[in-house]
Amino acid sequence: MRKVSAVLGLLAACAAPCAAQSQLGVNVYGLSYHVEREKAHESGVDNEFNPGLGLRWRTPGERFDWFLDGGVYRDSGRNTAVYAGIGTFWKPTERLRLGAALVGFHSDTYNEGDAFIAPLPIAGYEWRRVSLNVVYFPKIDRYNEVNTFGFWLTLWP
Repeated sequence: MRKVSAVLGLLAACAAPCAAQSQLGVNVYGLSYHVEREKAHESGVDNEFNPGLGLRWRTPGERFDWFLDGGVYRDSGRNTAVYAGIGTFWKPTERLRLGAALVGFHSDTYNEGDAFIAPLPIAGYEWRRVSLNVVYFPKIDRYNEVNTFGFWLTLWP
């Protein structure tokens, strides 16, 4: 856990100059919804309250935003999950964001405890100082046993 704190501290220190330009946000995790609820319960991955914290640094553009995310949260198997990723959002409307991220992920719950990288679809809805984010984790063999949606907020200071 000390490594996780050190990584988040380093990310915060490096990204602090961007905060004045509203490019640094704080991710507040969240909730999850397991589509195959019975299977999730049987497999022990039915925890739907997933508290945690992370950072999002974004480069806003006219039609696309690029972002870097990293964070730590309690996952569906009640273990600590650590992740970092890069992604992009397309802006089809003033507030709606649709995109994808390439994410490096580690938790004892998934992939037999081995770290892995996965592409994930992500969507967001923007208000002035808050973004609601949704990610879809598809069911893929040993990596993830049930289709799951994750929800969290990004707070923009």
